[in-house]
Amino acid sequence: MKKLIVLSIALFYTVAAKSQNIFKAVIKDGKTQETLIGATATVQGLSIAAASDTAGIITLTKIPDGQQVIKFSYVGYQTRLDTLTFPLAQNNTLLILLRAAGKGDGQELETVVIGATRSSRTIANIPTRVEVITGDELDEKANMKPGDIRMMLAESTGIQTQQTSATSGNSSIRIQGLDGKYTQIIRDGFPLYSGFSGGLGLLQIAPLDLKQVEVIKGSSSTLYGGGAIAGLVNLVSKTPTDERRLDFLLNGTSALGLDASGFYSQKFNKIGTTIYAAYNHGTAYDPAHIDLTAIPQFNRYTLNPKLYLYFNDRTTLNIGINSMIENRIGGDLHYIEGNGNAAHSYFEENKTGRYSAQTQLDHSFNTREKFTVKSSLSYFDRSINLPGYRFSGVQVSSYSEANYAYTGKKMDWVTGINYLTEKFNEDKNSSFPLRSYNYNTLGGFVQNTWDATDQLTVESGIRGDYHNQYGFFFLPRVSGLYKFNSHFSMRLGGGLGYKAPNVFTEDAERIQFRNVLPIDAAETKAERSYGANYDVNYRTGLFDEQVSFSINQLFFYTRIDNPILLTQLANGNLQYLQPGGDLNTKGMETNVKLTYRNFKLFLGYTQADVSQHTGNTISTYPLVSKHRLNNVLVYEVEGKFKIGAEAYYFGPQRLNDGTVGRAYWTAGLMAEKTWQRFSLFVNFENLTDTRQTKFGPIYSGDITNPVFKDIYAPLDGFVVNGGVKFKL
Repeated sequence: MKKLIVLSIALFYTVAAKSQNIFKAVIKDGKTQETLIGATATVQGLSIAAASDTAGIITLTKIPDGQQVIKFSYVGYQTRLDTLTFPLAQNNTLLILLRAAGKGDGQELETVVIGATRSSRTIANIPTRVEVITGDELDEKANMKPGDIRMMLAESTGIQTQQTSATSGNSSIRIQGLDGKYTQIIRDGFPLYSGFSGGLGLLQIAPLDLKQVEVIKGSSSTLYGGGAIAGLVNLVSKTPTDERRLDFLLNGTSALGLDASGFYSQKFNKIGTTIYAAYNHGTAYDPAHIDLTAIPQFNRYTLNPKLYLYFNDRTTLNIGINSMIENRIGGDLHYIEGNGNAAHSYFEENKTGRYSAQTQLDHSFNTREKFTVKSSLSYFDRSINLPGYRFSGVQVSSYSEANYAYTGKKMDWVTGINYLTEKFNEDKNSSFPLRSYNYNTLGGFVQNTWDATDQLTVESGIRGDYHNQYGFFFLPRVSGLYKFNSHFSMRLGGGLGYKAPNVFTEDAERIQFRNVLPIDAAETKAERSYGANYDVNYRTGLFDEQVSFSINQLFFYTRIDNPILLTQLANGNLQYLQPGGDLNTKGMETNVKLTYRNFKLFLGYTQADVSQHTGNTISTYPLVSKHRLNNVLVYEVEGKFKIGAEAYYFGPQRLNDGTVGRAYWTAGLMAEKTWQRFSLFVNFENLTDTRQTKFGPIYSGDITNPVFKDIYAPLDGFVVNGGVKFKL
């Protein structure tokens, strides 16, 4: 009897094993025969899915016997359904050809457009080099930092977030080593985070309602006007779909932080909506026990509703509001906890209110022609309070644009005009001269994308901007993409840029604008730049297509003539001056990706050589890590669980006082278990407990009036966070 039972069990497992089939296919463009990386295949009715590797190969496992429907999809392509009966008669790798979607195919192309380039092409066919952080990656980064996008951007090669306040956490973004003022951050094509409103921008944008993030490195002023000398970051919001989406995220940290957020979207017959709401809380946290907050105390409330009106198949109107209120206070831990006295009285308090409204109307005349008109109005109110000092003011900005796009067989055109206003009114808090200003810019642009041959695509554009204080700017740009074959391609591009000066820079933010004199526009020129990027991309399959391999090698150069420098005067005040010379950055980025079954390995290296030329003096630009390494290893079973490990190296950085900061490593570990409607996640950030306070003091003087040193390494150290996500 015992032998019979063992035999029955053996037969059962043999039958079960035989009923688990493996399906392999290579996914290609039906017209060009180019392999498609990241295409997805899903067995309908089952939780079996996979994505194609760099060789275009997709593998589905554990498919049961019988008739199964497999859905193949890729952004910008029509969905394909194939009905197959398992086991297959032959186990050969099948060829699956996907056809590019057109506007008459019922595809929602707006969900896959790389909007930062004003193009309607897929990322693989855009001459301008664009890096995209997609929905899955955003979802993963939200596990690590649900409250803001600092970590999401900082973990990309060539991008560094620079903390400007030791106690309040204020940060800016640096691309290829250049100061944060040279990077333009836009949302859905609207410039909402410039000037005064940019100082806390990275801390007040959460990733849950973002569909993707697009990053262009190098001069991008031709696309959206001044301010994009170092690069452009476009935050793309989620849009309604026919299927209802209701997501909730609840996260807690070992530093007693809390994040609670929700997102709802749905498209009905003639109307659609998206609603994002969040509450983020931070508790004053001092891991170094120096009586100063590494994480400030804060409470932030966010509400972003958006309404979509679908008048017909050709005309859509969307109206949205972004609103955020935050109170943030850092400084002496005793004071913040209500136990302050004469010896414990230092604090830095930021109160902000951010409100903006956006409207966009899209009308398609036919399948080739489209007209868009959009506008935004934003109001930003911020006050900075320290003992005996206050800086506060209101910035009101607007942006209006009308553009016409034509998509041809060989050429695409986009042309338009836009008008940008930025008015900052500083409150009169003392007898110090006010830093108020009123800028208006009128611009026009034309962009062309030309498929010169099957292998060569050229994108060119010109822009003319007239600024009410700094005059006229002519901004040409050109980029080219050449595909040698399905494995090997290269891009070359460059352009001019400019930046209209204002007082809101990292140097001024670091000292809370104390004693910073206003800019005299009559004695100051706009900063002008030119730059170029060259990159080579190679992808292939290795070891009989068991391993997919891709590498991208980028070389970059940007030069800024006559940069404004914050200079101390004899009376102790600080003035922006242009002593002559230039600021230039040159270097390279290397990105490598290896995929083997459920394992993915990402390796990145950044070398940035940034130098300041002033007269005959050449100096290393401060707060730039010349050498950086990014290493990420992920093991993921689609729809079930994932675990990832990461390690980052930052080389020594020159500080503003002439000293050099130490090199350091940080490491992390995250895991997520997924069920059909919810998932649990945990993240161990900075496992090495790397803190600048371990390297030495972060301030000089007395704790009641500290003078802070540059912050170049983490202050919060090892922090654990974890939570739950619901998808209802």
